[in-house]
Amino acid sequence: MTFTRTVELDGHIIDSGMMQQAMGIVMDLDGDFDVEQFDVGRQKDEPSYCRMSVTADDRETLQEILHELHQIGANLTDPVDARVEASPADRVVPVGFYSTTNHPTDVRYRGEWLPVEDIEMDCAIVIEETENGPRASTKVLNGIEEGDLVVTDEAGIRVKPPERPRDASGPFGFMQGGVSSERPSESLIGEVAEALCETKADGGNVLVVAGPALIHSGGGDALAELVREGYVDMISAGNGFATHDIERGLYGTSLGMDMETMEHPRKGHKHHIYTISEVIRAGGIAEAVEEGLIESGVMYECVKHDVPYVLAGSIRDDGPLPDTITDTIEAQNAIREQAHRADMVLMLSTLLHSVAVGNCLPSTAKTVCVDINPATVTQLLDRGSSQAIGMVTDIGTFVPTLAEKVLEADGEN
Repeated sequence: MTFTRTVELDGHIIDSGMMQQAMGIVMDLDGDFDVEQFDVGRQKDEPSYCRMSVTADDRETLQEILHELHQIGANLTDPVDARVEASPADRVVPVGFYSTTNHPTDVRYRGEWLPVEDIEMDCAIVIEETENGPRASTKVLNGIEEGDLVVTDEAGIRVKPPERPRDASGPFGFMQGGVSSERPSESLIGEVAEALCETKADGGNVLVVAGPALIHSGGGDALAELVREGYVDMISAGNGFATHDIERGLYGTSLGMDMETMEHPRKGHKHHIYTISEVIRAGGIAEAVEEGLIESGVMYECVKHDVPYVLAGSIRDDGPLPDTITDTIEAQNAIREQAHRADMVLMLSTLLHSVAVGNCLPSTAKTVCVDINPATVTQLLDRGSSQAIGMVTDIGTFVPTLAEKVLEADGEN
């Protein structure tokens, strides 16, 4: 006895490799397939369509194949309503709940397809009845409440990975992403600058995820300039980044090193803790800016230009600064709110904070990862964005060059 279901793939399935990937999944899992219809787009901007039946020797194998096909955007041709089940208790999801990808997703409910709001990976989908009809949205497990209608299984779910047509231009075009340590850095930074300017011109939001290395390497002034000129809408960082940014303004050092002479002045190793102490005394970063204690730097520009920032704490933090969120769940929720609003993200030399943000991003967000360590860049790109590029380069070179090219482009316009 065999078990069969029919799936369809639609879009730029040849250029993106989706067709090949789908066939590989079926064969790797000991199934069989039969292509019933295959319409090939004959122009660069024409999509293709494939309908194929998938067969397996037992129901479990077929479900495993369908699950893997579902992850890459293959959908059943005979959709049914999604199965929903009420959560039995707070933070407890039904067994077999649907765990989301970071791709745009629809859920079929009462015969209608509902877009899933705030899509991100590794969440549950919750259906809520409102005055305007039902709505679907994601919830992290710790946000589940007793009685929430949670989608289970994969029936009635439609995943739509972003398409990457052959003629896409710019650094985020089809097959142009990936880690770059060989392409000319300056020309690639120029393309990133153009993408940033386009994002802002289209009314989009730019999120910067920054690590202390940005300050240590001398890139702080350039990032501060981008904030001041309106090219950064949000900043996600940690206690260390803000501390060393403020330390530089107060003492001219970062982690005790003089940023001009590269020497370690006497008692320079105490500067960061003195910095934290003075900001605590003032009551916070904004208060320290208001009283004139902080007169320059990235955090100064954020306060002066109402650019929101999230400082997520960790177990290794000194102090921490009063603005640092020490509750892990609260910090996650603050990061999540930023990520859901971001159209373009610059991940600048911080692995841990970038992974945290990357976990919350939809696959449609344009992502740029920059680090001197190629392993770090590779790990960040593996978070799943389909529009991501990585650069293995010195962050102290990247940010000033980016700022220069962004402001040049602004002057030309």
